[in-house]
Parts: sequence; C-alpha cells; structure tokens
Amino acid sequence: MSPPVLSVRGLDVGFDLRGGFVPAIRGISLDIAAGEILGVVGESGAGKSLTGTAVTGLLEPPGRIAGGEILLQGERIDGLPLRAMRAIRGRRIGSVFQDPLTSLNPLLRVGDQLVETIRAHLPLSRAEARAKALALLREVGIPAAEQRLMDHPHRFSGGMRQRVVIALALAADPVLLIADEPTTALDVSAQAQVTGLIKRLCRERGMAVMLVTHDMGVIAETADRVAVMYAGRVVEQGPVEDVLRRPLHPYTRGLMAAIPAMGERRARLAQIDGAMPRLDAMPAGCAFHPRCPAVAEACRAAVPPLRGEGTRQAACVRLEEYA
Repeated sequence: MSPPVLSVRGLDVGFDLRGGFVPAIRGISLDIAAGEILGVVGESGAGKSLTGTAVTGLLEPPGRIAGGEILLQGERIDGLPLRAMRAIRGRRIGSVFQDPLTSLNPLLRVGDQLVETIRAHLPLSRAEARAKALALLREVGIPAAEQRLMDHPHRFSGGMRQRVVIALALAADPVLLIADEPTTALDVSAQAQVTGLIKRLCRERGMAVMLVTHDMGVIAETADRVAVMYAGRVVEQGPVEDVLRRPLHPYTRGLMAAIPAMGERRARLAQIDGAMPRLDAMPAGCAFHPRCPAVAEACRAAVPPLRGEGTRQAACVRLEEYA
C-alpha cells in the first residue's frame, strides 16, 4: 500500500500561559490516504479545529506544537521555517473554513482572487491562470461561470460562496484538503450540496481530506473513516459505518443516542450530562469519566490508550464489554 498523504504521530499542542504550559491536544495520531475522507468529530473544545490548524502551520502564539510529528507525503512539516510552510500551505495543503466571507476579499472580484491565488503558487501567465480559474468555477458547480468571474463575493449566496472558497482551496492542485466546519453557516440544502461536492472532488482528484465537524450526519454522508475526539484526545476511530452502527466508546454512544430517529416521538432528546472539562482542570485518568454512565474505578486511575483489532480502536478500559 502507498504511504498516507497525511500522517500525524503523537501530536501534542498547547498554550504558553502565565501559569505555565497548558496542553490542549494530547498524543493525537491520524493517517489519511489519497482519495480518502477522514471525519474528525466531537463537541466544541474537543481539539478538532486546533488539530487542523496545527497541520496547516497556522498556530499563533501562545499556541505551539509541543511534541509529535506531522508528515505530508512522508516529509516532516512541523517546525518548518515560516517561508517554507507558506510555500506548502495553499500549494500542497488547501483549506476551507466555516464562514466563506472571512476567506474572500469583499473588495475584489472572485475571478481576480482566483487568478491571484493560482499565480502565487503556479508558474502560469495571467491568461492561463484565468482559464484555470474558469475551469475551477465550473468544476465546483458555479453556473454561468464566465460571467460570475466578474462578480464580487456579495453577489453569491452562502452555498455558492462556499463553492468559490473550495475552488480557491483547489487552485494549486493540493494533495490534502482541510475542511473545517465547511457547512456550519449554510442551510440544509446547501450543506448537502457542499458535502456532496467535497466527496466528488476527493474521488475525482484523489485528494486526502480532513473533514472537521460537530455534525454526525455530515460524517455519515461524507466520510470514509471517523476519528472521535474528546478533551484533546482521539477516543475512538474506525470506518464510518462500523463506528456509527456499533460505537465502542461511551462518549461515541452518547453522541449517537442524542440523534433523534426518523419517525420516533420523544418527550425529550437524550443528552450527555455535564460539560467538557477545562484545559487547565483535566480530571485524572479518562477525561470523560465524570460524565460517563459506565464509569469504573480503573477509569479514574490512568488515561486509557487507543486499542482494538484491525481498523477499529477505542480508548476505554471496558472495551471488551462493548466490542
């Protein structure tokens, strides 16, 4: 098998604060192959977006990578000088964020922004870059693409703006796409169109995609594999269908139970009691144990490692009971 496009090994990320270093991500390990979509899911504050930020080299002080490795096509990219990382970002790693308006300059026409991005990374003339920009708009499904090149971002709907942002992310033909909550600001129909577009482009281009989201429905529709994060750690990972049908970790089971079933009437939705711990007040042992309905004494003693057979892994001391 070919090596993964992205390989993250034992990644530690945290913040240098007045009271000392506060860890936010602890020992994350992920692989994404070409043509594969890895969904990263969890509550707000779990460390999903911070993981994507670390991969793209966009961490700003006081945040920093404290340990581990990030490899892109076998090349280690964590700790690269700013200029070297800037050359990789946009050229080999594309990014899509949740609010397309923050990724687009409202004063420039969409075509100018695409041409500028293309020429920043590829040795093309302005005419060649414009032709590529037009092809990109058509590829992401913008109707009347030639006319829309001349429009400013405010002339596009939310879903169409996100398509433009995806076109920008693809401008230099990256091998990895980081999509951080790309559907959050969109209505349901636009969400479906954007997730379908990401899935199609991943297959057609053979890109690796990290899809960061809090929405298990988006994961079910789009991803091939899923990594469930809680309090800065991956607590479960495996093929999407297996994880959604038979979750092994109590946190994943809680997330799935909170999704209402079609046709089922409930007086109240299921929920996970409590809240995620603060970064500077992590409980001993498994961080989920204060909220876990199946807590055991061993859960308080030590942090359980990810373990399991084949493609399924979970970080739970009672894994054998649920496997």
